Amino acid sequence: MLTPPRAVVRRESGIYALERALQRRGFPNVAGADEAGRGACAGPLVAAAAVLPEGRRGEIDGLTDSKLLTPASRERIYAEVVRRALAYAVVVIPADEVDALGLHVCNLAAMRRALAALSTRPDYVLTDGFGVDGLGVPGLAVWKGDQVAACVAAASVLAKVTRDRIMVDLDARFPGYGFADHKGYVTADHNAALLRQGPCAEHRFSYVNVATASGRAGSPPRARRPEGLARPSDGVAGSAGAPADRDGGEPMERSGLAGSTVGVAFGEHPRLPAPVGEDVAMEGGVR
Repeated sequence: MLTPPRAVVRRESGIYALERALQRRGFPNVAGADEAGRGACAGPLVAAAAVLPEGRRGEIDGLTDSKLLTPASRERIYAEVVRRALAYAVVVIPADEVDALGLHVCNLAAMRRALAALSTRPDYVLTDGFGVDGLGVPGLAVWKGDQVAACVAAASVLAKVTRDRIMVDLDARFPGYGFADHKGYVTADHNAALLRQGPCAEHRFSYVNVATASGRAGSPPRARRPEGLARPSDGVAGSAGAPADRDGGEPMERSGLAGSTVGVAFGEHPRLPAPVGEDVAMEGGVR
């Protein structure tokens, strides 16, 4: 039996090298998937997937890991990804679902949902850091994939810009935390605000610093979110009736995200999300 030739990754292709090598081996539609907000202790987890076209049309000036870009550059590249991509999709997982199901299982499920929502079926999938199974196509988890694979970097920008916009909106709904500045990540100012005014409905109570500020650090991660902040029984986001806070004092406002998993596919028609199984809730809070 003849051994197929090795795929050659050419350095001169830069961030497009992996995709070009896969395309030369017969995988024309290479999808990338990434997330934003894994280390944040407030706000949603956002995952995105993107398929860039072959050749020069798929090359975007300055494309790289979203965390290495300025806000203005991210917005510019976001618009270019939207304009050029063969397909792209974004999935938003609210904070209460991260608390209920655990960060890692939500992270994998969000990337799986984003990939499943693509109207162009991928021939191969590249993911940042974590392998995603159950896709029906071959895939590879790439260390620092958002810095070495263009499709993953494109997904990174989609997820980051979407999440940043959500956090700016939440800053207006929940003033005093500085969401527009730190985007829900753990900073000295954010922790000071938590201790000063307690968590709001958009905080992740399964995280140690939020649980400590709420007085619930002694409870298991999934039991830390106050019952009054749980998802409404009718499954409608932002339903009437503001839940009471952890001490029964002033009510906490519930944002429009806190009802169920929100699937967003820009310019696409997303499929129904796959169910998410149980897993051990993870505690975090570092960027």
